Amino acid sequence: DGQRKKDWHNKEAIRRDSERVGNGEQGKPYPMTDAERVDQAYRENGFNIFVSDKISLNRSLPDIRHPNCKNKLYLEKLPNTSVIIPFHNEGWSSLLRTVHSVLNRSPPELIAEIVLVDDFSDRG
Repeated sequence: DGQRKKDWHNKEAIRRDSERVGNGEQGKPYPMTDAERVDQAYRENGFNIFVSDKISLNRSLPDIRHPNCKNKLYLEKLPNTSVIIPFHNEGWSSLLRTVHSVLNRSPPELIAEIVLVDDFSDRG
């Protein structure tokens, strides 16, 4: 097609992520200890915010892409984009972790902005 292609993967960041260990790293479960607090947090958030608050905002994730996708080349010149993240009564740790994931796993020159849209949350 005559258009130049580029490998947009940040292989060094992917390698560093694959070596990280700790609470929630590699998407692994967090060991539970405080059952009452966990139960209350789960009822309030629909997921375990108690554990979420103990996982790094900048956590690693396993690279689960198909092997053929890991070496795929993309067009060198791509338009930038806005990432819109709507949320309602979201726990801060999970929301901030989402923002970090977008920033850490996207080529910076392709992200124009990240827009957080609060859909009438009623909790502080």
